Amino acid sequence: MRTDTQDGVVTLTFDHPERLNAVTTGDLDEASEAIERASKDDAVRVVVLAGDGRAFCSGADIGDGTDVSGAGGESLDAANRLVAAIVRSPKIVVAQARGVVAGVGVSIALAADLVLLDEDSYLLLAFTRIGLMPDGGATALVAASIGRARALRLALLAERLPASEALAAGLVTHVWPTCDYDAEVDRVVGVLRRGPAVAYARTKAAINDATLDGLDSAFAREREGQVGLLGAPDFAEGTSAFRERRAPRFSDELGR
Repeated sequence: MRTDTQDGVVTLTFDHPERLNAVTTGDLDEASEAIERASKDDAVRVVVLAGDGRAFCSGADIGDGTDVSGAGGESLDAANRLVAAIVRSPKIVVAQARGVVAGVGVSIALAADLVLLDEDSYLLLAFTRIGLMPDGGATALVAASIGRARALRLALLAERLPASEALAAGLVTHVWPTCDYDAEVDRVVGVLRRGPAVAYARTKAAINDATLDGLDSAFAREREGQVGLLGAPDFAEGTSAFRERRAPRFSDELGR
């Protein structure tokens, strides 16, 4: 992760564009530590999360053939730590979530206070395609924004949600034409940088307390469910099918 600081704005950039910024446990821990440091720094007024290249974050890194099932709990804990750090930070956190926003990348983006997309971006909860369930607090974050019915559609059918539809549903805060995106992001971040930091912090805390009071319970439920799914044959089949670019053949056997 690359860190840049300028005029009270800390920008944290996922910098693995060759893998669409798919994240490892180490990446998640590094981002958490950066946000936790920024949260205690009086000179920091805004934190921006961004991604290099064509993606903000495409989820957990499972594309290299590494067996991640045994380290599932560690990875889940790292994702939950990052989402909690974003939600609980007194600093305003902006997700500059341009491009592909998938898997745990959806949780990271939606944990932010403002979610900024361009018109070509999309969100995707693709967990069920590989025999898993949403994690990183997604079951709470998505439902809190768009309600039970649309959250279930997004999670169960694993359909791409284009930026314009995500905005209309209330899942993200801004969508701009690609040609205007950088200038509009700078404008919004500038407004926040110059604004009343204490009032922002208290407003953020009040709204999050009112809408995300079930986030910790979601972390626990998702962790319990996901650890079991990571040990099940369907996950092994789902990841094999993903790497081989074929349809999976799920057996519905329970995990260990």
